[in-house]
Amino acid sequence: MSLTDRRTRHALEQDRDDDLLHPAGPLVALLEEAAPGAVAARASDRLSFAHDASHYLLVPQAVVTPRDAGQVGALLRVSAEQGVPLTFRSGGTSLSGQATNDGVLVDTRRNFRGIEVLDDGARVRVQPGATVRAVNTRLARYGRKLGPDPASESACTIGGVVANNSSGMACGTELNTYRTLESAVLVLPSGTVVDTGAPDADDRLRALEPEVYEGLARLRDRVRNNPVSVDRIHSLFSIKNTMGYGVNSFVDHTRPVDVLLHLVVGSEGTLAFVAEATFRTVPAHPFAATGLLLFPDLASATGSLPALVDAGFATIELLDATSLRVAQGDPEATAELRALTVVDHTALLVEHQQPTGEELADRVAAATGVLGGLPLASPAGLSSDAVTRAALWHIRKGLYTAVAGARPSGTTALLEDIAVPVAQLLPTCEHLTELFERHGYAGSVIFGHAKDGNVHFMLNEDFDRPDMIERYLRFTDDMVDLVLGNDGTLKAEHGTGRIMAPFVRRQYGDELYEVMQEVKRLLDPRGLLNPGVLLDEDPSAHISHLKSTPTVEVEVDRCVECGYCEPVCPSKDLTTTPRRRIVLRREMIRARDAGDAALFQRLEDEYQYDAIDTCAVDGMCQTACPVLIDTGDLTRRLRGEQTGLVEQKVWKTAAKHWDGTTRAAAAALTVARAVPAPLPRGATAAGRALLGADTVPAWSAELPGGGKRRRPRPAGDAQAVYFPACISTMFGAPEGPGVQDAFLALCDRAGVPVRVPDAIAGLCCGTPWKSKGLTEGWEAMREQVVPALREATDGGALPVVVDAASCTEGLIRLLAEEEGIRVVDAVAFVDSAVLPQLPAARRVPSLVVHPTCSSTQLGINPALLRVAAAAAEEVVQPEDWSCCAFAGDRGLLHPELTASATAPEAKAVGRHPATAYASVNRTCELGMTRATGHPYRHLLEVLDDVTRPA
Repeated sequence: MSLTDRRTRHALEQDRDDDLLHPAGPLVALLEEAAPGAVAARASDRLSFAHDASHYLLVPQAVVTPRDAGQVGALLRVSAEQGVPLTFRSGGTSLSGQATNDGVLVDTRRNFRGIEVLDDGARVRVQPGATVRAVNTRLARYGRKLGPDPASESACTIGGVVANNSSGMACGTELNTYRTLESAVLVLPSGTVVDTGAPDADDRLRALEPEVYEGLARLRDRVRNNPVSVDRIHSLFSIKNTMGYGVNSFVDHTRPVDVLLHLVVGSEGTLAFVAEATFRTVPAHPFAATGLLLFPDLASATGSLPALVDAGFATIELLDATSLRVAQGDPEATAELRALTVVDHTALLVEHQQPTGEELADRVAAATGVLGGLPLASPAGLSSDAVTRAALWHIRKGLYTAVAGARPSGTTALLEDIAVPVAQLLPTCEHLTELFERHGYAGSVIFGHAKDGNVHFMLNEDFDRPDMIERYLRFTDDMVDLVLGNDGTLKAEHGTGRIMAPFVRRQYGDELYEVMQEVKRLLDPRGLLNPGVLLDEDPSAHISHLKSTPTVEVEVDRCVECGYCEPVCPSKDLTTTPRRRIVLRREMIRARDAGDAALFQRLEDEYQYDAIDTCAVDGMCQTACPVLIDTGDLTRRLRGEQTGLVEQKVWKTAAKHWDGTTRAAAAALTVARAVPAPLPRGATAAGRALLGADTVPAWSAELPGGGKRRRPRPAGDAQAVYFPACISTMFGAPEGPGVQDAFLALCDRAGVPVRVPDAIAGLCCGTPWKSKGLTEGWEAMREQVVPALREATDGGALPVVVDAASCTEGLIRLLAEEEGIRVVDAVAFVDSAVLPQLPAARRVPSLVVHPTCSSTQLGINPALLRVAAAAAEEVVQPEDWSCCAFAGDRGLLHPELTASATAPEAKAVGRHPATAYASVNRTCELGMTRATGHPYRHLLEVLDDVTRPA
């Protein structure tokens, strides 16, 4: 049997845990002692956390979410005592298999999100669970940012940034994690805590861990005294390189504590836990100009790199001919790109970034001569227009969406990266294209950071087929030969992980590989921290534990399990996330197909509350998803499948009598408000106990009385049709008449006539039915809304204005098949048509605003902030704002969901006492009122107050 055959057979062996229904009791008990209340060992917990963004799958025995570094130390002791492997997981966005194992998985994202800005932004101290985006958001007010700028910045966390030595498009090797990390608080496998930033850190390391201290000093001298090792290090680390341990630490640093700190960078969780990291920040340049340079072929593009690098471009992104063909199919592609007949063309996407507009103008002027001297296929220039720049960057960033989203169902999308000296970029890319053709990877694209010699390429593979695994093996072997033959590195940014662990020795040679092995033995003598990652002598390690991707359902089959959706999910800290919802559906299919009825039933039972009942169906996951999946579509369908005929008929009847239904709800709330609080609270509690929490809403004291019935308003010369949302009928305003009267008053004050449809009292956007999968009721409402709005808008001549952002979004969906009727949110309408005509406002001193999931998806948050600025001297948008998860009735059915989703924002609001508090959706106002204790109103009510004549 050939090596390839043996490796393939090894890859197909299933390492599934047959005892998913019966977790290891003694181990779970010990973990519970170490981190009380933080251990999860249900089948759904273990299987959902088994998946990360890589193509590897190992099922942990338990998942633990510790509260602090002390509990992490206790978990490390349990690991050592029991001989059970332990792996740290934060964002789970790593692509190389470094965040999954079959021992104990420690989730460090939930309780480690602290961010402390130091020295007016010159430095920042961060815990491992904070995302890069969250850190940069905090730094933005100081004009600073982190040096590393990974493409996954919205979801990847500081723990992963340090563990993988992250870099990115603009930072190169000068501003990556290794170069900008100042200090860290490390928890070693022994449980010892080392603060490398302390003045006596080196002495403390010597005292607390003498063997480690002496061993690091010995290895430092061994490396430095070997000229071959030093030369190899200089060569490999002159380019982006995340293969193996950062042995450049032995050359760059002398004190053992500094060597230790920089060895941990890029160690992929195999040496220590990073409890806290302090970075030196870099200037954030808000002014930018971008251009797409089209060259006739790859040679002319790479030949132009020296001139472009000398011109000081911050980013130079390469897109090969296949990338350009893929990008041409994107509806958002620029006209110039769509018109191009791509033969061998290659593009370089370049950008200047500067601190001021004047400096940018100077750069752009200087670049004109540089661009004019390049062998371009067509003339090119730089644009600072935001819309143009966004379109150009969409070409580059949309590649992953296009290729991964269009892959055949059941296949896995692999995104790989390599780096070579820039002089070797042309032959490497040419030969890489030949490898795609030789091994049958049609449509594979090459793109990346050209000025760093760092390119990415994408493959789609089916790991359920032995012949495809053999193909993947052959390709990998050829690719390794190619890259190492061109003096490159097999991993530039994504980390060694499992995928390249068997090739570390070959890249570095025996001597440096043995130094790396000694580093691992020195710090983790029992080899329990993330085993199998970064170093592995098994030549088949990279095709072990491969993850298959079974076909499940059309809504989610495109999912690449990247985890970008998780930070924006309202239920992430309560139950589960979009990624985990999807992978559990895949695990159910695996269990069903394997005939494991007990596991299937267990997963289905646990899925109900975790994934269906507590999904806010807010669509925020789609805003972050690279392949544009709205997991809410899946949830809505599953909810619909669970509704019986009686429930469908009841809600259909309600749709046909919506006026009476909303007034009855309003009357009930008014009565509940009027009687002593224990009565409605007790009545709803009894109903929930009898009929279920997902059926009977929970009453709480902050709920208002009912609102007013919506009434028609004629206007012969109307400029718009006003569609007041029915939620304002059900839920009255906390003070004043409410948003309907406020909007009409603003329009009257500005001289902007609007009309309200005659049948408005019985109309709705359809969201109550859509969110529950009640298709019959949704269609019944649609049949009423469409003709009413056709008539009211004079056949679509007038826009329809809605005063609740979620209802605006819902009405757009309801009218999706109706051409000619345009729906606009009231905030956007006021911003453009009303605000310019209003009298000067008596602005309130300060206003806290809560954007919503719908305002985000509608793209009206800039309008929201402009209207807010017209109403208040100071406008505060909390940095930790997110979807409140009230989600129509979710906040009434499952108040714990809203409490969890709003906790970070509520804490942030507490730091900003304000005169007024506002949002743009009535139920979101209720949710934020409950969370903060401050009365939230619609933003237009505040604007009405400050522009009303004295």
